[in-house]
Amino acid sequence: MKLRSFVYLLFYAKKVIWRIRMPFILMLFRKRGSHVVLGGPGDFSYKSIELGSKVYIGPRATFNSAISTIRIGSNVLFGPEVMIMGGDHRFDIVGQYIFDITQKAPENDADVVIEDDVWIGARVLILKGVTIGCGSIIGAGSVVTKSVPPYSVAVGNPAKVVRQRFSREQIIKHEEILKKSNDVWI
Repeated sequence: MKLRSFVYLLFYAKKVIWRIRMPFILMLFRKRGSHVVLGGPGDFSYKSIELGSKVYIGPRATFNSAISTIRIGSNVLFGPEVMIMGGDHRFDIVGQYIFDITQKAPENDADVVIEDDVWIGARVLILKGVTIGCGSIIGAGSVVTKSVPPYSVAVGNPAKVVRQRFSREQIIKHEEILKKSNDVWI
């Protein structure tokens, strides 16, 4: 019984330490709105990431981009272990090992944009140049290689739109209600 108590104590101590560290870690991002929560440690290229307000990033997330920017809107939820990769490498230079290629082509780095009111499921991989439209949902385990239109539900590898979240009339009503509520809407 004492071992179990010790394990619980250790578990909660890690959570308390994380809660103390989180505000300092959030200051490292290029831009961030209010009410941003990191669900646990992750790997981020902080200076290339812009966060809106009311964003939750699940534990063990990896958001990396050396040159391009990762822009995340407001009211966005990320499940655990989501990866965003904003860059790529050249592999087309004859006579050089891939490891030795240092120059990049312009198409190797493209911004990733995640608009407002988006839900990204667990273990989703989002690649360079992708825009995920406002109000969209990306199913767990999906690999997003192309942009997703607003209010879409996309799943799979590669991710494909399987349905729309709302009808055209419902989208208009949804957006009117959100604007009237004075909620954060960028």
